[in-house]
Amino acid sequence: MKTRFIIFVVTFLMFSSCRKEKEIEADISTIETAVRVERFDLKFNNSSIAELDGLKQEYPFMFSSQFTNEDYAARLTDSLQIELRGEVKRIFSEFTETDDIEMLYKHLKFYFKTFRDPRLIAVTSDVDYRNKIIVTDTIVLIALDNYLGEDHEFYSGIPNYIRKNLRREMMVSDLAQAYGDKILSRPDSRTFLNHLIYQGKLLYLKDLIIPFVDDDLKIGYSPDQLEWAKANESNIWSYFVEKELLYDTDPKLISRFINPAPFSKFNLELDRESPGMLGRYIGWQIVRSYMANNEKSLQELLSTDAEEIFNNARFKPRKE
Repeated sequence: MKTRFIIFVVTFLMFSSCRKEKEIEADISTIETAVRVERFDLKFNNSSIAELDGLKQEYPFMFSSQFTNEDYAARLTDSLQIELRGEVKRIFSEFTETDDIEMLYKHLKFYFKTFRDPRLIAVTSDVDYRNKIIVTDTIVLIALDNYLGEDHEFYSGIPNYIRKNLRREMMVSDLAQAYGDKILSRPDSRTFLNHLIYQGKLLYLKDLIIPFVDDDLKIGYSPDQLEWAKANESNIWSYFVEKELLYDTDPKLISRFINPAPFSKFNLELDRESPGMLGRYIGWQIVRSYMANNEKSLQELLSTDAEEIFNNARFKPRKE
């Protein structure tokens, strides 16, 4: 009888949660947003030298006073630049990601009431993959040359673990990441736990503002890498606890488990089987557990310190 009651309670709570999520998504779908991607890349590509002044008036923030019209004219006629812009034009002849971007902005408006639609501007950046998307209060720059596909010849000299995410499927996740970096303050403590929770907050924010995106794309894994993380979640957590890493301030832990890398560094034989950034993955699961076990709003989560989240998360790693 007791077992049946527990099953009933769990089923009821799951049903109630799903119903609440559906109601929230229904409300979000009615929010108005005006998303239009301005193709500066094409306008610049199609400009003559004589038309540069007009383009400068329309996009003054895209032109540095350090460079003259002659400098920009040289860029227009440079053979490598012509090839780069040509590939962007070929692959992005139509910008088909606007539906997902629009949904991202609707979610941002729902969770952050003062949020206002920015200007979205497509550019090229000489494959500056460290700055694929730049977000300000009023302008967003999306460098399309960073989304040509992981096997594109332009990326031949880039490490595989970076190149695998240079694809258009990652664009909305990268845009959500850029907003997360802007919304969240950096960790105020050097402990490993603080970095875990900070990354967990970023990924949980993605859960809310891009719920239509798969988890592997949110974190930048392949599906197989995400499955590896899930299958080894208990072992990863045990390693962190047994090695007493949570309150360690060794900066090497960031490069071993937080920063993008070809694999995580446990200093074990299994290292090369693992994906990088497993600290981010574990932080994500801790924050998810905290929000599942506590009645907290997103704003409350973002302002709560790492130790309080950890102490009240009741996190239990999955075992497979």
